[in-house]
Amino acid sequence: MPSPAEPDPRPLTGEPLAIDLLNTRWIDATGRHDLLDSLDGTALWLNTPLVRDALGGARVPAGRDTQERLRQARAALDEAVADPAHPTPAAVTAVNDVLAHGRLRQVLGPGGPATMPEVANPAWLPGWAAVTDFLRLMADRPDRIRACGNPQCVLHFYDVSKNGTRRWCSMSGCGNRAKAQRHYARHRRE
Repeated sequence: MPSPAEPDPRPLTGEPLAIDLLNTRWIDATGRHDLLDSLDGTALWLNTPLVRDALGGARVPAGRDTQERLRQARAALDEAVADPAHPTPAAVTAVNDVLAHGRLRQVLGPGGPATMPEVANPAWLPGWAAVTDFLRLMADRPDRIRACGNPQCVLHFYDVSKNGTRRWCSMSGCGNRAKAQRHYARHRRE
């Protein structure tokens, strides 16, 4: 797995925080990968601009405790993303178990009112923030939270296209493969 100084090896980045945590697992030509399998990979994810911004600059150590909490949050998201508009009782329990480790606190700061995340154990902060972000996505457009249309792909995305018809994690990857397969099948029949 990469060290935190190396570039992010994942094929899909730039999704909202909840989806980005789900996409710490991927499959490519060399096999299955999991960024959270190593502390270096965990550190790499924690140090991405998306995560740093979501944590408001809070530094969370990439130790075993944080790694395990992130895996627990990702497992909860896995349950919930299967049908975001109608989560199963197991998904509701898994998500709520993660959310129970933090809360948003209203404060008055020098710049006016603010909302700050508060967790008892800092190792929960990134996973809790990702699950909280999932709630935001569900409140906005749960039908836009999708798995890639390629059955061999494990990536997810949040469809922000105008007409909401995105099917692939990326057109350059899974989308092109699907087009090539359709082309090959069409020419084979002819």
